Amino acid sequence: MNTDTRSSLTQAGLRRMHDVLARHVESGRIPGLVALVSQGDETHVETIGTMRHDGGPPMRRDTIFRMASTSKPVTVAAAMVLLDECRLRLDDTVDQWLPELADRRVLARIDAPLDDTVPARRPITVRDVLTSTFGLGMDMTALGTPIMGAIFEQGLTPNLPTPMPEPDEWLRRLGALPLMHHPGERWQYHIASDLLGVLVARVTGQSFESFLRERIFDPLGMKDTGFHVPADKLDRLPPLYAPDPQTGEFHVWDPAEGGRHSAPPAFQGGGGGLVSTADDYHAYYRMLLNHGMHGGERILSRPAVELMTTNRLTHGQQAARDVLARDNVHISFGQGQHGSWGFGMAVRTYRGDYASVGQFGWDGGSGTSTYADPSRQLTGILLTQVGASVPDSIRAMHDFWTTLYQAVSD
Repeated sequence: MNTDTRSSLTQAGLRRMHDVLARHVESGRIPGLVALVSQGDETHVETIGTMRHDGGPPMRRDTIFRMASTSKPVTVAAAMVLLDECRLRLDDTVDQWLPELADRRVLARIDAPLDDTVPARRPITVRDVLTSTFGLGMDMTALGTPIMGAIFEQGLTPNLPTPMPEPDEWLRRLGALPLMHHPGERWQYHIASDLLGVLVARVTGQSFESFLRERIFDPLGMKDTGFHVPADKLDRLPPLYAPDPQTGEFHVWDPAEGGRHSAPPAFQGGGGGLVSTADDYHAYYRMLLNHGMHGGERILSRPAVELMTTNRLTHGQQAARDVLARDNVHISFGQGQHGSWGFGMAVRTYRGDYASVGQFGWDGGSGTSTYADPSRQLTGILLTQVGASVPDSIRAMHDFWTTLYQAVSD
């Protein structure tokens, strides 16, 4: 427990947080976790439990976790650098960099055969990609439709039996499919964040990771963040568990040695591919809370940060986000009901739980949760190694945020 006596986070509140998180580990359902909270100049870190469910080394502050969808709020910064430098413009069409996505066709209806299409009303723009409204996504309300079947079969989403191909082939396969909705019409989850990485690579002539490292990771000192874990750091990566939903039995979904993150991937997925640590993510979110500044260095412009971290959806686009949160609450075990979306992250637009309006960030299916709250200059990061096949890590997230907001004294 490291705390600063000048804190506005109360000692009683931090003790309650520790006790609540420790209960989750002591239950046997979560082997271990790392939690980081900061407000102003104070940082408080909890490391509880072990790397493996059968014991093993203890969790450490520098344990490396699979960030899954909490990759999204970080990887979008690469595009914001390009917007700041006028190498991208929000309402330029993407055709010049992504010709595979020119002349789109759109399904006549969401459950239509793949050849039952109409011409898209307009081309896809950079804004559509940044807001996850370009026309294709992981639509949990459309499971079982031909288009969702094709997305899975073609390896266009991560963590499925069909591996994701390298970026050019991935984009070729994406371009062979019709859109589910007209560009700009509807918010849809995930695929836009992966597409963003391909777009950044095409614009810069660098790999997505090398551009992120040069412009975001290295300047922020994010030394343990990337798309794979080098061999000399693999001992800091716990296995990722996907417990059986019926029995709760722990199954290793991704081992450290020989697992999905033990070698550079064919596809550097902006939607869910990063590995990182609590301190690396803290540096990133603090930069956002500091309006794009890190120490004396400007990483992003203030307007870029404001665009990322405030609502970017129209009322019509918003409807799909509402449906996912309201009617598919079982998919996320209640996490993710924030109201809206900026660029690459959720933005809280109504008071639905203990968190403040204006809080921004996102969660990962690997048991990770990362948000910042500008009104309170507050950052919270909870990292576990238990995937969301069961609600255990998500319930720990709920309790983490509930206790964190209680610990704020102002």
